[in-house]
Amino acid sequence: MMKVQIDKARVRVVGKYHSEGSVLAQTIQAHCQGVETHLEVESPELPEKVAGVIRNAENGCYTIQAIKNPAPVQTTVSLNGKPFDWESY
Repeated sequence: MMKVQIDKARVRVVGKYHSEGSVLAQTIQAHCQGVETHLEVESPELPEKVAGVIRNAENGCYTIQAIKNPAPVQTTVSLNGKPFDWESY
């Protein structure tokens, strides 16, 4: 555990998204155009100590890492209790 005094921290996250296509035609496509984080920190600590806390927070954030380093997504579906291959329709 890092011993760094943080008196106040405030973060604002802005996601930029776009979708195109048609739900009715089943051509809808959603896109994430980017995510911005804005962090305000108040601390009496040395800047390099605060930087370490920020680095660990970002590197340990599952959501940020999933966006920066996309992982495979596996989907399974059941219909009425039986496996359903929805992509074949």
